[in-house]
Amino acid sequence: MDQISDRYSAVVVHKLSMISIIGNLFLSAFKLFAGIFGRSGAMISDAVHSLSDVLATFIAWLGVRVSQKEADASHPYGHERFECVASLVLSVILAVTGVEIGKAGLEKILSGQASALEIPRAIALVAAVVSILCKEAMYRYTIHYARKIHSPAFEADAWHHRSDALSSIGSLIGIGGAMLGLPILDPIASVIICLFIFKVAYDIMKDALDRMLDTSGGDEYDQKLMDFIARQPDVLGVDVLHSRLFGSKVYVDLEIEVDGSLTLRDAHAVAEAVHSAVEQEFPEIKHIMIHVNPA
Repeated sequence: MDQISDRYSAVVVHKLSMISIIGNLFLSAFKLFAGIFGRSGAMISDAVHSLSDVLATFIAWLGVRVSQKEADASHPYGHERFECVASLVLSVILAVTGVEIGKAGLEKILSGQASALEIPRAIALVAAVVSILCKEAMYRYTIHYARKIHSPAFEADAWHHRSDALSSIGSLIGIGGAMLGLPILDPIASVIICLFIFKVAYDIMKDALDRMLDTSGGDEYDQKLMDFIARQPDVLGVDVLHSRLFGSKVYVDLEIEVDGSLTLRDAHAVAEAVHSAVEQEFPEIKHIMIHVNPA
């Protein structure tokens, strides 16, 4: 089952990476062309943001590939946290991209030459619409499969696509406003794009840190898991349940109550049955350690 799952994940990761890299290369080239010939600083900023997605996808791919390595003597719990490292790097790339875009917009606004800014052309407006549609489609496709294979790195990459779609909405507003006679809206759009990017970078960084610091799966997740275990045959109660995130996986420490008159062999069989049932029902759980208490 694990081999099939790993093979499926590898295929999905390769497909997501290729679609993202090729799509972003074409899209960033088109937006850069539209930004230069359409005289739009916001669209040029948007093109740079799309180009950064290529590097982001490569980092996500690298993080996932390393995280799928088998456990070894130096890493007996596996390499899943390398995905978290990839997500942290992605958040930093996003933040730096945001700084550069915001800086360029602020310089134009504070220069006092807003009225002298060139009016964007229609091609820049078309590029913004195309970008919104393409990046939103890439977000939905990537987030769907990232959640299917439980990959935080590719979830971060998906949000990279969504942030690009949001930034293109800002570009659309800024370019449209500038074409209506308010050229100052173009650099203002760049600053708004910057704020969107910072928010996404913060969310990705927080999630990655949570997964690196043994954060719990959350009350709702733990309760769902506890209810499932309590329904298993011969389990008379759940005394303790602790979950902790470990990269894209979850580890669980559990104490259950069984009939105190059972032999050690029978009590062990109950624990083994619970172990198998939990890992079958919750594929994101890599291992569950079970301690048996007499009821």
